[in-house]
Amino acid sequence: MIRKTCLIAIFAALPLLTSGCIQRTITIESDPPGALAYLNDVEVGRTPVTVPFKFYGVYDVRIELEGYETIQQPTEAKAPIWEAPGPDLIAEAIPGNHEVNLKWQYTLGKLQPVDEKQLVERARMMRRELNPDAAAPEGEAPAEDKAAEGDKPAEAPADKAQPDAPAK
Repeated sequence: MIRKTCLIAIFAALPLLTSGCIQRTITIESDPPGALAYLNDVEVGRTPVTVPFKFYGVYDVRIELEGYETIQQPTEAKAPIWEAPGPDLIAEAIPGNHEVNLKWQYTLGKLQPVDEKQLVERARMMRRELNPDAAAPEGEAPAEDKAAEGDKPAEAPADKAQPDAPAK
């Protein structure tokens, strides 16, 4: 009787001792390769890079490479059907190693050259929009003066007290 109980216990424990192992990885690739890859604002390496993960869901992905536009977007790590609640218990019990390797590919666009004159003019326009009363930087005439160049500002009436003049 004891021998029969021991055999039952061994057979019952056998699935636990030989249970499977699931390795989950994300492989991030970029064109061109060698870009810095970030997952949830944590640098994970240069592409192509493979990193382990534990949880399915949405990850914030950022890909950066000098001379190329930065890609920043949420990307979902979707679970395979056998990782859904229920079937996952059976999948974990199957002996052997199981892998889930998600591949995410990104294509980086080249940065467009910036015309410095256009950039400076845009900065001036923004400065005027944000603070129209601000004085123009040295070497630059205010916008109003440019429109009516050569016009002299109107003189203040003599009967008004000037800030620098003492009051009468």
